[in-house]
Amino acid sequence: MHNERIEFPNSAPEPLLIVGSVAYDDIITPTETGARVLGGSASYASLAASYFTAPRLVGVVGKDFEEKDRERFRLHGIDTEGVATDFSGPTLYWRGKYQENYNRRDTLDIQLGVFEHFRPELPAAWLETPYVLLANIAPELQLHVLEQVKKPRFVVADSMDLWINIARPALEQVIARADMFVVNDSEAEELTGEKNLINAGARLRDFGAKTVVVKKGEHGAMLFHEDGLFALPAYPVTRLLDPTGAGDSFAGTLLAVLAALQRTDFGAIKTAMLYATAVASLTVEAFSCDRLEGAGAEEIAARVKRLRAMVQLDD
Repeated sequence: MHNERIEFPNSAPEPLLIVGSVAYDDIITPTETGARVLGGSASYASLAASYFTAPRLVGVVGKDFEEKDRERFRLHGIDTEGVATDFSGPTLYWRGKYQENYNRRDTLDIQLGVFEHFRPELPAAWLETPYVLLANIAPELQLHVLEQVKKPRFVVADSMDLWINIARPALEQVIARADMFVVNDSEAEELTGEKNLINAGARLRDFGAKTVVVKKGEHGAMLFHEDGLFALPAYPVTRLLDPTGAGDSFAGTLLAVLAALQRTDFGAIKTAMLYATAVASLTVEAFSCDRLEGAGAEEIAARVKRLRAMVQLDD
C-alpha cells in the first residue's frame, strides 16, 4: 500500500470527483485466473488518481462488499463518502475471459446487482469539485452527474462500445458537454465511421469535446487538441497478466495529473499522458488493482522517465 503522492513544482493538487462502477470480477486469462477480485471503472480510476491528488469516489456497492476492500480505498486517501451501500442485493459482478492475444475479451457473465438501480447522488460538499471524471457507466448516469456539479473547471468523459450501440444519443450529449473525451481506437471508428484514426480523432472533436484522447492499447495513445496532435507509445511491458482496468487507470491518472498541475493546456495534457501511460502499464502486470496499490510513486516516476527518454530527440 502507498501513502505518498507524486508532487509537481509550484502546484497544490485540487480535488477530483470520480463517478463510476465498483465491482467484483472473475477473470480468466491465457495464463492465470483471478477469482472475485476488486474491479469496476471507479475502483481503478480512483486508485490510480490517488498518486496525484485526493479523489472523491462516487459509486454503489451491495451487501456483500467486504470491509477490507473499502479499507483499500481509505489507505490511498480516497474519500468514499459518495459510495452508497445498498443492502438489497449484491455488488456488480462481471466474469470475463481474454483470448490468446489479449486483444479480445468475452463476457461470460454479468450480474448487475444493486448497480442496476444506481443513480449517483453527490454529497452536498462535493458539488463544486473542480475536476470531474465521468468513468465508464451509462451516459444517462453521466448526464445526471453533470446536472449536479456546479461550474466544474474540467470534465473528462470515458465510455465503451456498449453505450455507442444502445445509448448513442445520450452519449453524444455527454461528449458535447465534456472538455475531454477518452475512447479507444475501435470505439472512435465506430462513433465516426472513419477507418483512418487521424480522421476519426478530428471528427470526434466536432462532437463538442475540445480535446480527444484515443487509446490504442499496446500501441499507445493519441491526443487531438486545438493546439496540435500528439502521439505517445505505450510503455514496454514485458509481463502482461490482466489488461482489465488499464483504460480506467489511464483516464484517472490523466485527470488527476491535470488537477495536481492545476493546468489543462496542451503541454499539461501531454505531461498527463506520460503519467497515465506509465500507470496503465502497471495495472496490466497483475490481477485487479494489486499492482496499482503496490507500485508506489517511485516506480511510476521511473517509468515516466523511461517514457520521456523514448520520445526525446537529441539535438
